[in-house]
Amino acid sequence: MSLQIVTIPAFGGVYRNHNRENIMSVSNMQTSRGNPAANQFIIFESDYTLFQSYKNIIVKTTFEDGKRVVYLDEYFWDYSTTTSRYRNQFLGEGKAETQRKIDSGEYKLVDLN
Repeated sequence: MSLQIVTIPAFGGVYRNHNRENIMSVSNMQTSRGNPAANQFIIFESDYTLFQSYKNIIVKTTFEDGKRVVYLDEYFWDYSTTTSRYRNQFLGEGKAETQRKIDSGEYKLVDLN
């Protein structure tokens, strides 16, 4: 299957197959000054959204039975200060809230890499 790349300014590159199925777009996260953050990406797929820091998937969000489900990589979710900063931005919450949701089972720790 060959892919064609279409650039959309708001989202970066959009990738789709010739049947126009499984649209995927990749966008840099933004720094506090509004600039593109190096090595920090949001990947939008039709069934889920990913936060990737450098080469590692940190968070996957999806909907199951109409409810948002959050998966965090069991090793990399709290790997570094930079990863944590952008994970917090992606989830819209701080580390304490994320930890509370992990402890309660609301967020699931899994191997995403």
